[in-house]
Amino acid sequence: MKVLVYINSEGGIAKASQEALTYASKLGGEVVAVSHGASNELESLGTYGASSVLVDRSLSQPDSQQLTKLVASAAEKTGAEIVVFSHDLLAKSVAPRLSVRLKAGLVAGAVDLPDTSNGFQCKVNVFSGKAFGFVSVKTPKKIISLLPNSLQPEANGSACGVEEFDSAAGASAVKVVDTKKPEGSIPLPEAELVVSAGRGLKGPENWGIVEDLAESLGAATACSRPVADIGWRPHHEHVGQTGVAIRPNLYIACGISGAIQHLAGVNGSKVIVVINTDAEAPFFKAADYGVVGDAFEVLPKLTEAVKKFHSSN
Repeated sequence: MKVLVYINSEGGIAKASQEALTYASKLGGEVVAVSHGASNELESLGTYGASSVLVDRSLSQPDSQQLTKLVASAAEKTGAEIVVFSHDLLAKSVAPRLSVRLKAGLVAGAVDLPDTSNGFQCKVNVFSGKAFGFVSVKTPKKIISLLPNSLQPEANGSACGVEEFDSAAGASAVKVVDTKKPEGSIPLPEAELVVSAGRGLKGPENWGIVEDLAESLGAATACSRPVADIGWRPHHEHVGQTGVAIRPNLYIACGISGAIQHLAGVNGSKVIVVINTDAEAPFFKAADYGVVGDAFEVLPKLTEAVKKFHSSN
């Protein structure tokens, strides 16, 4: 069996790509990665299970239609029976197109390896992460997009070969006018630890206590939608149903009431800690740990405790 994994190598090999390769290697069979652009890190994909990498370097900032043709061409070349994506914005756009082109059943947002004891069944998140569903795929070819942070990457291989190929993807129908990339050392979708805050911080000038805690933890920072809408924080930090959906190991929410739209983007977190002065805040119902207190008092003490722990360990 051949398994093909799409790798978005723009800006380097992301943790989500390593997860997708690890997932594919656990499916059994030979794993081949496909990518585009001029990345010089593609050989390292062998570390996470790829036996080889196909790359079309003629594609720079490709659109969804080009990427669909790229992956379809690689699937035909390798004879892949399963195609794996990381469940990000690109996958949400490309995977459905590829499903139609290959006549392949699609599982969007898988959180575990498929159960093949009686067919091919995948576990997925449903109702914004409030429940699990099970999707059966009966087509010969299958497409799976893996929800980020569903498993840890396993580096147990070695560098692999990279083969140049022409995917015949054609010219892009999209003109890129401007590109704005998220700031910060830890991309929010990749972060395992996230410190977030809302209007309870009272103003952008008070965000230093959030950033101090995040820095001490090695975490990314995030915010609620109202905070981004009024310009206190950049929009790429907005997490929720209409922002970035994240699944970190730890999510600390400060001064956020916990509206359902916000919860939809963060309730996949392994552990949720809520800090709020309002003991009746809805977020406490979803929290693993809750602190009824003022963020201006709690956060500095928490930061101090984290620094003290690091200095003694």
